[in-house]
Amino acid sequence: MGCLLSTPEVAGGARRRPRNIGGSTLTDLQQALEDYLPVLLGLVENGNWLKHNLRFCWINQEDDVEETTMSDSWYEVLSVLHLMAVLLLSQANLLLLPNKFTSGYQSTALEDCKRASIDIFLKAAGYLDFAVQKVLPQLPLELRNDLPLDLSEGVLKALCLQALGQGVEIQLGMAIDSIKATLAVKRRLACEMVKYWHQAEEYIKDLPLANGWGEKHKLFIQWKHIEAKAIAYYLHGLILEEGNTSAGIAAAALQAAEEYLKESKMACDSFHVTLPSSRNPPPWGASKYLAERIPKDISSKTINWDSQKHEMIKQVAPALPDFVLSLKPDEYQLPSTDPSWNDLQVQNVVPTK
Repeated sequence: MGCLLSTPEVAGGARRRPRNIGGSTLTDLQQALEDYLPVLLGLVENGNWLKHNLRFCWINQEDDVEETTMSDSWYEVLSVLHLMAVLLLSQANLLLLPNKFTSGYQSTALEDCKRASIDIFLKAAGYLDFAVQKVLPQLPLELRNDLPLDLSEGVLKALCLQALGQGVEIQLGMAIDSIKATLAVKRRLACEMVKYWHQAEEYIKDLPLANGWGEKHKLFIQWKHIEAKAIAYYLHGLILEEGNTSAGIAAAALQAAEEYLKESKMACDSFHVTLPSSRNPPPWGASKYLAERIPKDISSKTINWDSQKHEMIKQVAPALPDFVLSLKPDEYQLPSTDPSWNDLQVQNVVPTK
């Protein structure tokens, strides 16, 4: 039992050859997992003697070990929830593909796709948050230590925060496109994005993700964290310019934005060239705004620093405002156990302890 387990599709290519799943669409596979979960839960409830008598094998992507087999049904539940979250992230990605929106595509439909993607990101985060809070503790400590990196607490938490960070990024892109959104609203979203990506990086930075997919996952989070800092400092600098703050402080914030933009471009390149290599798509949304506005707006407003003093530039930059994070994972509860288990127990087909 068990299915193909993969990491979120943050890049093109694949570390290992995927098993044939018969051409199923993401929606079909998601539905199959949702149908499977109530049946699976019969193994972990009511003292079912089969709980530790079935072996579950999953392919890993971020761990050096190609596959992991365990005889604990909670491992299967954890794996299923992880895959369900990954499939949702893939669905959100598909909604946001640039080539989906042709010239004749209505702008309202584009906005609907963006809003739908945010809901999907929150739902994926809900699966991952539940997996960490409710499912991981069900596994004995010795088994938790033997879990692949894909299912480690650090990776699951980082992936949850990544989903929230990407949701805020979509919100920020929509605010940038809206004439009604104030500069203060855009800055708040950008600062929240920095916090999500910072927390994600804290969870994943020290994990031994040394193979292709694992390393790319870590580089992706680093890149998005730096990019978020660039746009947050840019918007913060613009607001400082409008206020009563000294011109030097505002200029320092804008200069920091320019430095982080340079760093984000290097981090982006590093992510894409790391095997399995991936294409660098044209910027869009908040990233496009960042790439277009910062070089144009900042060159005439900032202090002329020596190019070797980029670290000093970031050190003297004013602190970003600290906002309470607004996006939370959706609430998730496991479904009820499939009623067929009750029928089997009545017939003494599946005895319980």
